Amino acid sequence: MNPSNNRLNVLSNHDFVRDIRDAPREDSSFVESPLLVLDEPRRDINYDDIGEKIIAAIRTVFDPELPVNLFDLGLIYGIELKSLDSGLTAHIKMTLTSPGCPVAGTLPGEVQRKVQAAAGLISTTVELVWQPAWSKSRMSEAALLECGLL
Repeated sequence: MNPSNNRLNVLSNHDFVRDIRDAPREDSSFVESPLLVLDEPRRDINYDDIGEKIIAAIRTVFDPELPVNLFDLGLIYGIELKSLDSGLTAHIKMTLTSPGCPVAGTLPGEVQRKVQAAAGLISTTVELVWQPAWSKSRMSEAALLECGLL
């Protein structure tokens, strides 16, 4: 992971590739953002705004054992947006710090509820993945400092 990259990359399967401005952040740390993959991008949707709302919503979910939000911990591996006639859906791939994490049954649901409400999506799914394995190298500098790892 390249910690100097702090842009949210927006890609689609129709060569609609661009960078959008940085996700709103609570600190000045740099963290590589997951990809937003747009299927059939629509001109009537402000993807910059949707991306910012999704990241901001994820940043309100904290690991109960660490004083850091899931996004800055590097637990979000990807976000896929699909446009339907009735609106947007999101599929989020995330991991946890370890497979034995005691909140494995609750954190994905919290992410799902907060993202769907904040971004005005018609549906949101969260998939818990274990590959690649999470490591502290995915954490933002501010997250490392907050956890006493710097």
